[in-house]
Order: sequence, then structure tokens, then C-alpha cells
Amino acid sequence: QAAYDRVRRAKKEAAARTQKLDEKRKKVKLDLEAREREAQSQENEEEEVRITRSLEEEIIRLREEGSRQLEEQQRLIREQIRLEREQHSRGKQERNGAEGKVTPKLKLRWKCRKEDETGGGYSKDVLLQILQKYGDVLNLLVSSRKAGSAVVEFATVKAAEMAVQNEVGLLNNPLKISWLEGQPQSRPSTVLPDSTRTSQASVVSERDYESLVMMRMRQAAERQQLIEQLQREDEEEKSHT
Repeated sequence: QAAYDRVRRAKKEAAARTQKLDEKRKKVKLDLEAREREAQSQENEEEEVRITRSLEEEIIRLREEGSRQLEEQQRLIREQIRLEREQHSRGKQERNGAEGKVTPKLKLRWKCRKEDETGGGYSKDVLLQILQKYGDVLNLLVSSRKAGSAVVEFATVKAAEMAVQNEVGLLNNPLKISWLEGQPQSRPSTVLPDSTRTSQASVVSERDYESLVMMRMRQAAERQQLIEQLQREDEEEKSHT
């Protein structure tokens, strides 16, 4: 009997130990599951925080990008307005400059009687040949009302100045050239009065003066020959007709 009781007691103790182990295992298991749930919950919270932060950062980025795009559009619009204003201002200045620009014009005078069919030796073609050696002639108007008078318009002031300074016309019927319009004001006229010419003539050597006179006489003679040739050709054409 005693042995049987020991066996039963041993079984009960073993069952009790097994139950305690089961309870410990269950508790450990529950603890592990709780820890896992807690860790999972914490991980989920951290993931939500990361997602929320990412969304906030993306919203901020989109706002900044939209702001930059808006600023760029505004900058482009301002630049376009500035360019249009500059073009308008430049066009206005060019128009004003074109309106205010005056081409140089000279008045030509020479001796001529009204009944003189040769015009004192100066026809439009002759005047053009005389004047074009100084530069481009834009217009030449020979007066039909007032004999011995014409107006020439040069393309440049330099050409007009050279004509005023140097041209004397035909030897037997000199030209008188004076400014009509467009005379430069920034520097004094290159046409000197008689008193100044006389005072400066003493500075020029006699040889230079003679060379200048001879050159002008040759030019005048050549022009006179050309005019006479043109007149003969005109007379021959009239006789043939």
C-alpha cells in the first residue's frame, strides 16, 4: 500500500509539475505574443509616422515647386513686358530720329539770262557731273522760274561740305554755292570770309597756290569742253529732226 501511495503521489507531483510547466509555457507564449503585438503595433505606428511625414514633405515640395513655377511664370511675363516696352521705346526713338533727320541741301547760283537757252552753260546733266564727284546726289532741282538757280540734296554732310569748299563751277561762269539746309552746327563753317582767306593766303606758299589755281583751271576747262560737246550734240540732234 505504501508503495502504491508513493506511485500515486509521484504521478500527482509529476502532473502538477507538468501543469506548472504548461502554465509557464503558456505564460511565456502569451508574453511573447504580447511583445510581438506590441512590437508590431509600434512598427505600425512608426510606419504611419513615416507615411505621414512623407506626405507632409511631398505636400511641401509640391507647394514649393508650384511657387517656383508661379514665380517663373511671373518672371517671364515681366520680362516680356519689359522687352515690349523697350521695342516700343526704340521704335519711337527711331521714328523721332527719322523725322528729325535733315539731309544737307545747297543752293546753287550762277549768271544766266532768261532768254539764254543754254542756261548759262549749266544744264541738269552738267550740274550732276560737277557735283557727283563729291558724293551721292539724292536730288537736283533746277529752277524753271528763276534762271541761274538750283537746289542740290546730298546724301552726306561731308559731300556737301566738300562741294561748298572746293567747287567753283565753269571758268567763264562761276558757281556760287551756299548752305540751304542741314549745315553742321558742331563745328564752324569751312567756307571762310574774304578777309580770312586773304590772311590765310599769306601762309600758303606761292607754289602751292599756283598748283591749286592750275588744277582748278584744268578742271574748269575740262568741264567747259564737256559742255560744249554736249551742246554740239544737242544742236546736231535738233538739225537732224
